[in-house]
Amino acid sequence: MAKTTPVEFINQVKVETKKVSWPSWKETWMTGLMVVIMTTILALFFLGVDSFFNAVVTALLKLAQ
Repeated sequence: MAKTTPVEFINQVKVETKKVSWPSWKETWMTGLMVVIMTTILALFFLGVDSFFNAVVTALLKLAQ
Protein backbone atom coordinates (compact mmCIF):
# COMPACT_ATOMS: atom_id res chain seq x y z
CA MET A 1 0.00 0.00 0.00
CA ALA A 2 1.39 3.41 -1.00
CA LYS A 3 2.17 5.94 1.68
CA THR A 4 0.25 9.22 1.61
CA THR A 5 2.01 12.43 2.52
CA PRO A 6 0.28 14.85 4.90
CA VAL A 7 -0.24 17.37 2.06
CA GLU A 8 -1.88 14.72 -0.15
CA PHE A 9 -4.05 13.64 2.76
CA ILE A 10 -5.26 17.21 3.38
CA ASN A 11 -6.04 17.64 -0.32
CA GLN A 12 -7.99 14.37 -0.33
CA VAL A 13 -9.95 15.48 2.73
CA LYS A 14 -10.85 18.78 1.01
CA VAL A 15 -12.06 16.91 -2.07
CA GLU A 16 -14.17 14.51 0.03
CA THR A 17 -15.71 17.31 2.11
CA LYS A 18 -16.97 18.95 -1.08
CA LYS A 19 -18.89 15.74 -1.84
CA VAL A 20 -20.75 15.81 1.49
CA SER A 21 -24.43 16.71 1.37
CA TRP A 22 -24.72 19.16 4.26
CA PRO A 23 -28.15 19.68 5.89
CA SER A 24 -29.87 23.02 5.59
CA TRP A 25 -30.18 25.38 8.57
CA LYS A 26 -33.88 24.46 8.90
CA GLU A 27 -33.13 20.72 8.94
CA THR A 28 -30.42 21.23 11.56
CA TRP A 29 -32.72 23.37 13.72
CA MET A 30 -35.64 20.91 13.48
CA THR A 31 -33.41 17.94 14.30
CA GLY A 32 -32.00 19.79 17.32
CA LEU A 33 -35.52 20.63 18.49
CA MET A 34 -36.58 16.98 18.16
CA VAL A 35 -33.57 15.91 20.22
CA VAL A 36 -34.53 18.36 22.99
CA ILE A 37 -38.17 17.21 22.95
CA MET A 38 -37.29 13.49 23.01
CA THR A 39 -34.71 14.03 25.75
CA THR A 40 -37.31 15.84 27.86
CA ILE A 41 -39.89 13.08 27.31
CA LEU A 42 -37.38 10.38 28.24
CA ALA A 43 -36.25 12.35 31.30
CA LEU A 44 -39.86 12.62 32.52
CA PHE A 45 -40.44 8.92 31.83
CA PHE A 46 -37.37 7.86 33.81
CA LEU A 47 -38.30 10.29 36.60
CA GLY A 48 -41.67 8.52 36.85
CA VAL A 49 -40.11 5.04 36.82
CA ASP A 50 -37.51 6.05 39.40
CA SER A 51 -40.17 7.64 41.64
CA PHE A 52 -42.29 4.49 41.40
CA PHE A 53 -39.41 2.21 42.39
CA ASN A 54 -38.41 4.62 45.16
CA ALA A 55 -41.94 4.42 46.58
CA VAL A 56 -41.93 0.60 46.36
CA VAL A 57 -38.53 0.29 48.07
CA THR A 58 -39.52 2.80 50.76
CA ALA A 59 -42.74 0.87 51.43
CA LEU A 60 -40.84 -2.43 51.64
CA LEU A 61 -38.28 -0.94 54.00
CA LYS A 62 -41.06 0.34 56.27
CA LEU A 63 -42.50 -3.16 56.39
CA ALA A 64 -39.12 -4.56 57.41
CA GLN A 65 -38.86 -2.35 60.50
